[in-house]
Amino acid sequence: MLDEHSRWDYDDSSYWSGEVDCCINAWTLTNGVWLGANVSGIADWFLEHQLPDGGWNCEWVNGSRRSSFHSTLNSLKGLLAFEAATGSTADTRAARHRGEEYLLERRLIRRLTTNQPVAQWVNDFIYPIRWSYSALNACEYFRLAALHDGALPDPRMSQAIGIVRAARQSDGSWLQTGRQPGRVWFEVDVPAGQPSKWLTLYGTRLLTWWDSAT
Repeated sequence: MLDEHSRWDYDDSSYWSGEVDCCINAWTLTNGVWLGANVSGIADWFLEHQLPDGGWNCEWVNGSRRSSFHSTLNSLKGLLAFEAATGSTADTRAARHRGEEYLLERRLIRRLTTNQPVAQWVNDFIYPIRWSYSALNACEYFRLAALHDGALPDPRMSQAIGIVRAARQSDGSWLQTGRQPGRVWFEVDVPAGQPSKWLTLYGTRLLTWWDSAT
């Protein structure tokens, strides 16, 4: 149904062929494997558009050659979902590991050139997460990737784990720090400043995994 009746605004291409935005393609790839669509072409798109530093950037279409934390994390989520559902290929697995190394080299939260924190948004824990990057979102991806690969946690995650741990409240909850703009059909979580059941689930599960494995 989607393939027959939905087209992308950018170039009128069919839905399951994807678009030009990394984050859009990542979620289309994830949704496609969930729905059983043939999205191998989108998986191959990520191989073709991986930047020399190992990550991805939605601004590649405007000439950017430097990867983005946000775009790289979303791209990795799509590739991991594709791999978990289909077994993937040696090339897509290699691309995923290169993208992971891009973030791990930066300790998930720091600039490679200066070793300074990349931005305040690594501390902003938001649900629904959508496209946004945070220490919690990045660590949750690496938890899933490690479980998929049968690997131990990478020690380079430790600083980002520290941010997640420090944000835990005395009652064991995590607070919603903000909300993404835009209309929604219905609310699925609390306003900013209130304890979030979803963020608390993510945070508790993450720290339990990290502490038990390390």
